[in-house]
Amino acid sequence: MTDYVFPPPAPTTLPVAGMSRLFPVSRVFCIGRNYQWQPDEPAATEMPAWFMKPASAVIPAQVVLPYPPQTTEFCPEIELVVAIGRGGRDIDPADVEAQHIWGYGAGLDMTRRDLQQQAKRVGGPWEPSKAFDYSAPCTPLVPVESCGHPGKGAIWLAVNGVERQRADVADLLWSVPELIAMLSRSVTLVPGDLVFTGTPVGVAPLQPGDAVTAGVEGIGQMALVVSSPPGANAAACRGADAVHCRQAYA
Repeated sequence: MTDYVFPPPAPTTLPVAGMSRLFPVSRVFCIGRNYQWQPDEPAATEMPAWFMKPASAVIPAQVVLPYPPQTTEFCPEIELVVAIGRGGRDIDPADVEAQHIWGYGAGLDMTRRDLQQQAKRVGGPWEPSKAFDYSAPCTPLVPVESCGHPGKGAIWLAVNGVERQRADVADLLWSVPELIAMLSRSVTLVPGDLVFTGTPVGVAPLQPGDAVTAGVEGIGQMALVVSSPPGANAAACRGADAVHCRQAYA
């Protein structure tokens, strides 16, 4: 038996739709701008930037969306999530779907956008704006055998019933196989890696008590209520899930 200096944390996992098995999460890669945000935006000629979140940022997208500290611009970004089942280096895009993708989910790349803008202005790292606790909620993953490879389908997000984001997976500037191949040229991908593939236009801040609904057609949907910021009055949570806000994250 290995003698650890303290007990290692339990692995991060996500549920699998329709199964009792869990998907163990290794790392989280997030793709930058990968949808057209302006009508006259020129065609992309260079692969998008990417960044990472820790596996511990991943949580099941259910009931509560915890409001983080040190921000007043807490923004959700709905994204198609790719779950890697077989790793590799320098992967051929033609092999990605048949050999390397285990399944798909719908996830939120939660962002402290004010910290992100500060980092952009001074050329600083994005980790404070992207890699915080609970910053990667995700629906249960759907195996490829059940959903195939979604080449099209609506991707959307609404707040308090008002739609903010809507596009189609077919609108990705760089396809899933291209993204996975790009990442594999920089790092060796491993089973359990998640890839958040970019978000459509319409990113805007949330307030405590907001009800967020979002999803990817044919893959998964979520419904969450934003909790109060740390130290705030938990009564700021409103609606049917206020009790969960108070008990879980206030």
